[in-house]
Amino acid sequence: MLRISEEVAAALDAGHPVVALESTLISHGLPYPQNLAVARALEDEVREAGAVPATVGVVGGVPTVGLAPHELERFATSGAVRKLSRRDIAVAAAQRADGATTVAATMALAAAAGVQIFATGGIGGVHRGAERSWDVSADLTELARTPVLVVCAGAKAILDLSATLEYLETLGVPVVGLGTAELPAFYSRSSGLPLTASAESPEEAARIWHAQRRLVAIAAPGGMLLCVPPPEAVALPRAVVEAAIERALARAEAAAVRGPAVTPFLLAAMAEETAGESIGTNVALLRQNAHVAALVARALSQLAP
Repeated sequence: MLRISEEVAAALDAGHPVVALESTLISHGLPYPQNLAVARALEDEVREAGAVPATVGVVGGVPTVGLAPHELERFATSGAVRKLSRRDIAVAAAQRADGATTVAATMALAAAAGVQIFATGGIGGVHRGAERSWDVSADLTELARTPVLVVCAGAKAILDLSATLEYLETLGVPVVGLGTAELPAFYSRSSGLPLTASAESPEEAARIWHAQRRLVAIAAPGGMLLCVPPPEAVALPRAVVEAAIERALARAEAAAVRGPAVTPFLLAAMAEETAGESIGTNVALLRQNAHVAALVARALSQLAP
């Protein structure tokens, strides 16, 4: 029920570094042909940094770790690819559907294949107004139970970042800043929310993750977040982002957008509200995170089991 590509399987068997990549951004995050170009660019970033990329998805009902080039193109061009969280994997498998995996589903499949490092843009979290809607991403509970290190730029800026950080603390998920002592705000380098741990290099981040796995009986049993601020050259001012988010939220409310449709609607609205700048930042941080994840995976592969 789990297909691992020959390249990924060979790398895992040899103890070589592997980095998981999600497929939601291909099918639901960016328009064609930009989505395909970005998917290929992320795999290239991982390879250039010395690791093997493993883009994750469900192909014709088969959970797959390491999509083939023609499968990347299929996910980029088909309008019938479902968006899958962990809860949706079995349904897609039974119905032989194609499915793009979110952070939660990618973590689950990566862990099942033995891949410990995963690069994404931003995780899901506690939505603004969750005290009324109870809208909290499954990404957070997945981080609490699945042993995968997730390299990201924090949680998506459209979320309640303070509540998300509090919830991660409640769940016992370590949140480590790479070269920063505060949580990045996805499009922006600063959120004003302090972190309790930081690493100065990918090698130090690998040592922290290695220690967490070795101390699993007494430390956090699940995943870890390694938060990397977006590249300074393309990062957006926090005030500009907040103003755009408020306008995007107002548009979502007026359109009565609810449930899983909220995040893609808000991200698209953010692109319009920032005249496309948010997309440029998003792509840049995705590439940076893929590169950093590969460096962490390389460092991890050199540590004793």
